[in-house]
Amino acid sequence: MEDFENKSGDESEQKDIEQITEETNTDKEVFARLNPIGAGFLGLFGGFFLYQFVGGGLSLLIFGMDLDNAPVNAVRLMTMGGQILFMLLPALLLSKLVYEDVGVVIKIKKPDLIALGLFLVGMIILTPLLQSYLAIQNYFIEQWAANYKLINDIKVFFDSMNALVEKAYSGLLKANNVFEGLLIIIVVAVVPALSEETLFRGFIQNSFQIKMRPFYAALITAIFFGLFHFSPYGMLPLISLGMFFGFAAYKSDSLIIPMILHFFNNFVAVIIYFMVGNADIISTKMETVVELKDSFILFTVLLSLFAALIFVINYYYSQNRPRRIYAGMP
Repeated sequence: MEDFENKSGDESEQKDIEQITEETNTDKEVFARLNPIGAGFLGLFGGFFLYQFVGGGLSLLIFGMDLDNAPVNAVRLMTMGGQILFMLLPALLLSKLVYEDVGVVIKIKKPDLIALGLFLVGMIILTPLLQSYLAIQNYFIEQWAANYKLINDIKVFFDSMNALVEKAYSGLLKANNVFEGLLIIIVVAVVPALSEETLFRGFIQNSFQIKMRPFYAALITAIFFGLFHFSPYGMLPLISLGMFFGFAAYKSDSLIIPMILHFFNNFVAVIIYFMVGNADIISTKMETVVELKDSFILFTVLLSLFAALIFVINYYYSQNRPRRIYAGMP
């Protein structure tokens, strides 16, 4: 193999390893009771309907239209319950109903610590990269809105949607004591990481991946992941996050690393919010006055670093996969 370094020089040993690698890479026959692509879209639309409409309907039934005056901890528990009941549980049930082997889509493996470290570095780079993108995006939106009525009308609509999202998250993230702080971390970081990754990168992406190229499986999943969060200004950053989570799921062949990345992203946002308040943490709409040149420079530098890291991750997996197979030989 091109990516396997045969230090012993024993050609017969190399052939044995190549044979094992070829057998390991051979696609296993998947027994599915439903077309995997259809199953993936069932997970997408079913999860959306259950969480947004059924879960939202239950919230209105319990708390009424005035959520601002509802007990905040009860709303947090309802949010957490909705994620578990309408995302995590359906993903697990669909996996069991559609596939004879649940492990085909719900892949849980011990993470490679070096790979995990590389992906976490990726998150550290990606977060300010996406923030710099938002600064550039929203600068141009403001400029175009000032000159074109249609764009201004769309912006007004997006602003109203964004305000609703920010208002909802502001209430959830405000902690008055340590108990509330821990509850917020569970509701905003722990449960979404488990529930959303099991549904999106687990059942949905892996279902698509059975019948289509991994890139397209991750892209389709990431697009719907972005739409799912109803953040008009943050749509492309959310899709980018979803793609990175999907890349991690594909490379690691497990949900553990994307779950950790998802938790890390949300946890850091919550901690910063606790420390500095609302400013630009939950808001994806930045101020109009932007140092555009500085934002472009920062974006370019971070994008270059991120691209280099993706290359390193690909290289690491190309070099270590044959060695893991070799280590598992009797």
